[in-house]
Amino acid sequence: MPTRFQLANAIRALAMDAVQKANSGHPGMPMGMADIAEVLWNDYLSHNPANPQWVNRDRFVVSNGHGSMLLYALLHLTGYDLPMEELQQFRQLHSKTPGHPEHGLTPGVETTTGPLGQGLANAVGMALAEAVLARQFNREGFPIVDHWTYVFAGDGCLMEGISHEACSLAGTLGLNKLVVFYDDNNISIDGEVHGWFRDDTPARFEAYGWQVVRNVDGHNPSEIKRAIETARASADRPTLICCKTIIGFGAPTLQGKEKCHGAPLGEAEIARARAQLEWPYAPFEIPSEIRSGWDARAAGAAREQRWLALLRDYAAAYPAEAAEFERRMKGELPADWPAQVAALLAETRTADTPVATRKASKNVLDRLAPRLPELFGGSADLSESNCTDFKQHQAIGYRSFAGNYVHYGVREFGMAAIMNGIALHGGLIPFGGTFLVFSDYARNALRMAALMKQRAIFVLTHDSIGLGEDGPTHQAVEHLASLRLIPGMHVWRPADPFETAIAWAAAIERKDGPSVLALSRQNLQPQAHDEAHMHDARRGGYVLWQSEDFLQAPAARALILIATGSEVQLAFAAAQRLAAAGRCVRVVSMPCVEVFLAQDAAYRESVLPPQLRRRLAVEAGVSAYWRLFVGLDGDVVGVDRFGESAPAQAVFEYLGVTVDAIVARAEKLLAA
Repeated sequence: MPTRFQLANAIRALAMDAVQKANSGHPGMPMGMADIAEVLWNDYLSHNPANPQWVNRDRFVVSNGHGSMLLYALLHLTGYDLPMEELQQFRQLHSKTPGHPEHGLTPGVETTTGPLGQGLANAVGMALAEAVLARQFNREGFPIVDHWTYVFAGDGCLMEGISHEACSLAGTLGLNKLVVFYDDNNISIDGEVHGWFRDDTPARFEAYGWQVVRNVDGHNPSEIKRAIETARASADRPTLICCKTIIGFGAPTLQGKEKCHGAPLGEAEIARARAQLEWPYAPFEIPSEIRSGWDARAAGAAREQRWLALLRDYAAAYPAEAAEFERRMKGELPADWPAQVAALLAETRTADTPVATRKASKNVLDRLAPRLPELFGGSADLSESNCTDFKQHQAIGYRSFAGNYVHYGVREFGMAAIMNGIALHGGLIPFGGTFLVFSDYARNALRMAALMKQRAIFVLTHDSIGLGEDGPTHQAVEHLASLRLIPGMHVWRPADPFETAIAWAAAIERKDGPSVLALSRQNLQPQAHDEAHMHDARRGGYVLWQSEDFLQAPAARALILIATGSEVQLAFAAAQRLAAAGRCVRVVSMPCVEVFLAQDAAYRESVLPPQLRRRLAVEAGVSAYWRLFVGLDGDVVGVDRFGESAPAQAVFEYLGVTVDAIVARAEKLLAA
């Protein structure tokens, strides 16, 4: 029977060998945290290698994702579909062992990590989702939602500001089934961290309301086990286990030094490490007795079978709840969802009262949220301004998880990353609000949502210079273009209640990525929508209106106005004046560029005929992005500078985003 030390050395050896073969990677963390991983995975982690998507599995997150070989070694050794050939292709093109763990690529990887601190914040979201779903579905004697979230995190994760945001909230909420192992090795890329990181980390987490287990020898299995038992005994607080470790443990001349953090050890040092660790095996060779000591397939299958038996009994006692649980965990929408959306669109299509799209958004939530219990909202301290506080919202709180809403506080980055964790967990559809300009704070988490293709909805209000008096610090200018550049992000900027309803329906229905809803502070005039718009608006861009003679006009006389959001009403008003003056004009509303570009060529060309090159785009943001649609022959009415502090109408007039300006630029195009 192999010893714990020998089992842990299998991780160390695979990490050394894979990094050396790739001539790239980070061996220090896997070698330093191997003993912690061995105790956690062999004694506590509830999972089934044959079914990485088992709903009630424990979640394991490597927030210090540069140490990815630790995770790949664990997955391989315990029996996941990650053969040795994949470990031998570490960091190579198209392998399942990329430089940092990637969700959706490697079986058993719960979240994409690498940007330090975000995995920790994702884990807060996972633990929160577990607590909320347990409150919604568990019944006495039937704990069908009952699992833990474990995190490995390093000094770098805890230096990142997002760790403060997420961990503060985790303590405030009392997420007791969240356990974080702090790899306290005092080393980062630049060397010993004392020169730039002298926080009293245990005291900091105690101040957050966490249970802290201090000074655990991260190479002593008995101490690690006692610490985990202490963590699992907590009924009301998350736990930080502070593990004193040696980076690169086992590499005689490099352990404890920054040189083993992010570079191969070298053949000579690996040979010395093999001798010190008493590991006489060839590269990538794992003896059968050590493999058998790691193999978790039989135990994992038995765990899942016990849970499935519990679920069957639950379904017999609570059939409606069981059916709802299954639907939610599959990410499916209710059977009556299409009818609900159709009724909503029919209602909003005929709206005629001016309203801000942020308020139109709240109206949609008031209508849909009671019929969609998986909607789980929140805001970064701007609930009333973002209008995310729909009528039947109920905020969760400390050890109180019966609600459907989170007050995230002023934590935009933390909110977005926690939302990603909620989405990754499954069973809930998270949305969260802040001002569009503050997407800067959260941008990397928005990028990670797109990279992981998660159904997270970011409600970003006060979307332009239309914010008004708060001035340029709060007026978004470059943000729409910036967010549109994120691959896989859908940015919806609706013009009125109808398009707002379209945007919400599309964001909720989308399973393969996140959506941004960019919403106005100021009231907007609803546009006239016919039956065709019920379908066409869902395609991201459509013909809103055109003059009667537009289709008969020669190319030299036809003008297309393209607009989004609050500027659609300006474009429409300008089009009316131009048509009255005998101009042939079409107005295209483009609430979501990404969805429009995904349509077939025939549809795109029906909206923007390629031969019609006199085009004028209108958006109160940077203009360069719109050259994609207007080309060099067209023009853009935009804002290529920061705004001003004044009432919204005065700012629009001062910066030249007006009906008069659109008409003048249009006439210039037609005269060319």
